[in-house]
Amino acid sequence: MPEPSGSLTAVVVSGGKQYRVSPGDRVLVDRMEAEPGAEVTLDRVLLVADGTSVKVLPEELHGQVVRARVLAHRRGPKVDVLRYHPKKRVRVRRGSRAALTALEILAVEAATAPRRSRRTKEPA
Repeated sequence: MPEPSGSLTAVVVSGGKQYRVSPGDRVLVDRMEAEPGAEVTLDRVLLVADGTSVKVLPEELHGQVVRARVLAHRRGPKVDVLRYHPKKRVRVRRGSRAALTALEILAVEAATAPRRSRRTKEPA
C-alpha cells in the first residue's frame, strides 16, 4: 500500500533490533532506562523516507534523530522452552518473559548540533 505524500518514515535501531517508525506510532522496544513520561532520543537512524525521497547514506542521515515518549514499562509474552530426551528421564521446562518499553514516536527530525569529523585534525 503506497504511503501518502508528506508522511515521514524512519528505520531506527534500539536494543540491537530495527524498527520502522512514523510520527504517532507506538512500538515496543527492549527495556530502556527512562521513566514513563520522559522523552528519549533514538539517534541510530538507518533510513529516512518521505513520500518522494529516501535518505540512506551516512552523510545524508547525520543529525537525523527520532524523538519518542516513554509510555510504560511492561513484560512480553511468556516463551516456554522444553528440553525432552525420551527414555532418559530428561525433562527440563524453562520459560522467560522479555522486559519491554512502550514508546510513542513524536517526531523524526534533524539535530541542530554541527558535525565534527573524526578524521580531520583541528588546526593548532
